[in-house]
Amino acid sequence: MPGFELFGEEEKKEVNDVLETGIYMRYGFDGPRKGIWKAKELEQALCERFNVQYAQLTSSGTTALTTAMAALGIGAGDEVIMPTFTFVASFEAVLSVGATPVLVDVDDTLTLAPAAVKAAITPRTRAVMPVHMCGSMADMDALEEICREHKLLLLEDACQSTGATHKGRALGSIGDAGTFSFDFVKTITCAEGGAVITNNKDVYTKCDAYSDHGHDHLGGADRGADGHPHLGFNFRISELHAAVGLAQIRKLDRFLAILRNNKQVLKEALAAVPQVTFRRLPDAEGDSATHLSFFLPDEEAARKATAAIKAAGLPAFYWFDNNWHYVRKWQHLKESTTLTPFAAPLAKAMEVYKTKTFPASDAVISRCISFPISLLWTEEELRDRASKLAAAVKSVL
Repeated sequence: MPGFELFGEEEKKEVNDVLETGIYMRYGFDGPRKGIWKAKELEQALCERFNVQYAQLTSSGTTALTTAMAALGIGAGDEVIMPTFTFVASFEAVLSVGATPVLVDVDDTLTLAPAAVKAAITPRTRAVMPVHMCGSMADMDALEEICREHKLLLLEDACQSTGATHKGRALGSIGDAGTFSFDFVKTITCAEGGAVITNNKDVYTKCDAYSDHGHDHLGGADRGADGHPHLGFNFRISELHAAVGLAQIRKLDRFLAILRNNKQVLKEALAAVPQVTFRRLPDAEGDSATHLSFFLPDEEAARKATAAIKAAGLPAFYWFDNNWHYVRKWQHLKESTTLTPFAAPLAKAMEVYKTKTFPASDAVISRCISFPISLLWTEEELRDRASKLAAAVKSVL
């Protein structure tokens, strides 16, 4: 699944370019860096790859989300609709700008259920944030229509689906802004890193400053001559991390081809097992294929199948018990456990999560298993895993 599996001479070459200059910061030091600007190169590569006008690198996917929200003007008093199945960074970013995360149900796409989004809209709703989980996309046609109708911002969290598309458009490029994570276990990696992409110049300009202490980067070679149009934070990526990502993005097509081939072999084997159904994909051709996600008839069967898969020496994610990705075990969110207390209005809004349940999401996630797909399997290993996966699931049905 992750790009680090195929880390090689290309990454070493790009990193060595930076090491030889001794300049690891992405800004300034124009003379000593000898024309080496890896972050700028990677941002240009992202624009070209995802067919957008602007890209801003950050230190992580989480800081990319925070930066995008700040640039879009999302803040205190605003509500951001997001799914119950995501990574904790999604709601952390909403809270980081003082906004209120409004969690709503997912459906069999494992992403936002459009009907649940509609039902959650209030006068305070500012944005809808689909999270393209496990390599594939939300129902973007429906979500775009909802946002147009209600004049809401559409912010895509594409951190888990780099390279996936929806009807020919790159995930992340469809909304007002989109974000990516390039951490160690993502489709392509910088080791740590993230990015915001957008076609809105104003949003980009604000991202550029916000992620670097508010610098407007108009002072030329002298950072001390920069203006500071607004406050910002140190969310910068380093040249070393950007160098890794530059090599990785050049391999993205190769990674996607391997993932899609491997997923197809696994899916064909599992499709022969009665009572197994698969995640619904709004655009199957756009799937980046990092996981094969499937459903068993009920929670008991899913738990037994997960245990059988692991007993066969294979990996399996049973998200219903996962405290990183599913609302059921986000106790720190439910109890608003924070080192810096929320402002009173936000604290009051968050009280709902102490008792709120999500039976529709539970009905989906409790039956779901995701099987991660590697870039490293030989054909023999792939066939062996497909056979073992199907046998393990079949054994409990």
